[in-house]
Amino acid sequence: MDFTAAQSAPANSPLHVLLVGQREEDFFLVRDLLARAGSTLTAELDHALCLDEARTMLLQGCYSLVLFEYDAGDSATQLLTEFFNTGTSVPVIVLAEDAGEMEIARILERGASACLEKSQLNNANLVRTIRSTLAWHSLQQEHQSAEDALRKLSRAVEGSADAIVITNRTGIIEYVNPAFEALTGYSHEEVIGQTPGILKSGEQAPEIYQELWQTILAGKIFRGILVNRKKNGEFYYVEESISPVRDSAGCITHFIANGRDLTDRLRLEAQLLQAQKMDAVGRLAGGVAHDFNNLLTIITSYSELALDSVGPGTALEGKLSEILSAARRAAQLTRQLLAFSRKQPQALRVVDLNNVVAEITRTLQRLIGEDIQLTFHPGTELGQVRVDPFQIEQILMNLAVNARDAMPQGGQLKIETSNVILGDEYIHRKHVAIPPGQYVLISVSDTGKGIPADHLAHIFEPFYTTKPVGKGTGLGLATVYGIVKQNRGFIWAYSEPDMGTVFKVYLPCVPAGQVADVSPRDSEAPVNGSETILLVEDEDAVRRATAEFLTMHGYRVLQARDGLEALAVVKNHGSPIHLAVTDVVMPNMSGGQLAKELSVRCPEAKVLFVSGYAGKTIMDHKVVDLESNFLQKPFTLKELSRKIREVLARQLASSQESHLN
Repeated sequence: MDFTAAQSAPANSPLHVLLVGQREEDFFLVRDLLARAGSTLTAELDHALCLDEARTMLLQGCYSLVLFEYDAGDSATQLLTEFFNTGTSVPVIVLAEDAGEMEIARILERGASACLEKSQLNNANLVRTIRSTLAWHSLQQEHQSAEDALRKLSRAVEGSADAIVITNRTGIIEYVNPAFEALTGYSHEEVIGQTPGILKSGEQAPEIYQELWQTILAGKIFRGILVNRKKNGEFYYVEESISPVRDSAGCITHFIANGRDLTDRLRLEAQLLQAQKMDAVGRLAGGVAHDFNNLLTIITSYSELALDSVGPGTALEGKLSEILSAARRAAQLTRQLLAFSRKQPQALRVVDLNNVVAEITRTLQRLIGEDIQLTFHPGTELGQVRVDPFQIEQILMNLAVNARDAMPQGGQLKIETSNVILGDEYIHRKHVAIPPGQYVLISVSDTGKGIPADHLAHIFEPFYTTKPVGKGTGLGLATVYGIVKQNRGFIWAYSEPDMGTVFKVYLPCVPAGQVADVSPRDSEAPVNGSETILLVEDEDAVRRATAEFLTMHGYRVLQARDGLEALAVVKNHGSPIHLAVTDVVMPNMSGGQLAKELSVRCPEAKVLFVSGYAGKTIMDHKVVDLESNFLQKPFTLKELSRKIREVLARQLASSQESHLN
């Protein structure tokens, strides 16, 4: 238990003194001596007859001094020891009787502040001893407080998470804390006597350091972000605050630098900025897609109609074919923009990626050329994934084109698939949010010239390309990135100059037990028909060209500009309508609302949706089955006719099945 000394009393306040001893006569003697001191020492004296009473009084009272009676002998020694074991910090003057020099030395060793022989006890000696004891005790307390403060400061600096460096006025390092050692890789012994110049990265202009020294030598605080180099050569970013330290005369003697590691924070900020930048371009891509796709649909439709009206082998046919080819390339560019923005509509299916990749690799050889050896190594018992096979084709084609351009003299392109389980250790290394679990890995590696390290961090940015002007759009890898993210997957690139490049695409597996979908497409399906089709399209040029083409191929076509006009056409028509081909986003009434109305007024009619908008907009309009009843603009008229036959064939099959039942 701690009996702490009272704070120094005000000048006119009496000194509270406790006498511990059994003799009443000694109490009266000491009280009388203190009273004689008069104005030189005003004191109030209390008396404790035993040790227990002393403890109680020290707890209850506020004493600045204890006078302890000591009679030489074993019992006195034990009492004195017990008293000091109470943990008191009140200064103690021992009033000893018949104590020799050795005895007095032991008394002082045990913790007494002073020892006064009772034989020398008089007014002058008592007052002098009390004053000197209190003065000495005050000095001890100040010294202890300073030591405590210094100890706390030392522990705070040693335990700080920031790197702290102390240098002399010329910049010679005199101290570094453990956080500095952990951050830089340099030990205390390696940097003492050096200058902070050992951390220079060469990534900053000399003017930065000139400004630093000018600021701190002027007695001001320097604040800034520096790029430093660790012992192992790695760069790190540190928010530095350097302050001058002055002596009692006000002269600068040292500098103390407090550095906070910003490397991880700046990396996260860069990732956020990159995500925002890609999202902004994605929003732009999705915003222009509708109008651009409508324009391309008009170009391709009228090009097809014109081609059907000219003779084969004529010069005009060649020119029209070039227009149609250019429109198709533009359509592919739009798909890439939408894929990058993750707004491309998906026709998702549960598939075995080995089958999908194997089919795609048959066409890749023609794309990359005969001087590049293409091999596919399928993994065994591959997990199934839910993806759009067309998007997998886009991924592989873009990666294959990149590999081809990296191997102008030929080389090897290898595609592999395998099962992987991403656990906590892998996820922790990547520093991004990756759900743990089972994935299918598609690995695409080449033996090309590789990607320089300063380019590797930017390869998935839109419009970022290292190819000459006119040789690349800068959308290939951005498209790949967008598709992978749209499918809740992850992609990483590994490369070194002249050592080739490896792209690893991780796609999450679907739960076991789901059966792979089989959806064959009949590219040779007939384009002619005789059914009645309700064509609803707010773009006049698209509607006219589509109606003309369908009429040429035997269909009876009813036209409408929007949903309300379509309902009026249905009401006036009076005969069965087999299929409604409708745009999704239209004024007055959307395609989704029209489909609901038709299900009541014309329940036998099937609906085929078309749109140039991005996937989210389509989903918002309740178009849910993108594989069976949706066609994305821009499309060719032949693609539309095949899709119409596909929808009508399903209707016929469904009718026959219900007829049999």
